Amino acid sequence: MSFLWLKSLHIIFVVTWFAGLFYIVRLFIYQTEAQEKSELEKDILTRQFQLMSKRLWYGITWPSAVLTLIFGTSVLLQRPFFLQQPWMHIKLTFVILLFVYHFLNHRIFVQLQNNQYSWTSTKLRIWNEAATLFLFAIIFLVIFQTATDWLYGLLGLVAFAVVLMMAIKIYKRQREKRN
Repeated sequence: MSFLWLKSLHIIFVVTWFAGLFYIVRLFIYQTEAQEKSELEKDILTRQFQLMSKRLWYGITWPSAVLTLIFGTSVLLQRPFFLQQPWMHIKLTFVILLFVYHFLNHRIFVQLQNNQYSWTSTKLRIWNEAATLFLFAIIFLVIFQTATDWLYGLLGLVAFAVVLMMAIKIYKRQREKRN
């Protein structure tokens, strides 16, 4: 298979993997918040969110993660000189951390499928933003690739993280005022 086909498939499955990661945590949030509803609503919503989560997790997110890994490895096998570049080492470190994030989401998924709620919806909202930070870090590394630009990108990432945390706090305050 040509390099451009492999690279295209890698990017497509990165996009679907991230879509799954973004949406699965939203479903975790909704399922957790459903526990505050009346018994009837809680039962109906919990079953529905568990079903939706299961379909998303096993039908889209896991397969996309595996295919991302397969096609990404194939790209590196076609262009092994990428492994000699410092930006690629940093990118692969972020990818490993992204897989750690994925596995931690799997643990949360299993807990929620078993009706075990150890995360609040606020903590899950913060957790949901980790995928955004990974996405920004990886994209900036791939696009810029130089150390100087990488440093500016990292500073921008930290600033972005601060803005996200502030937005989450503001949103939480607004939700508390409404309730």
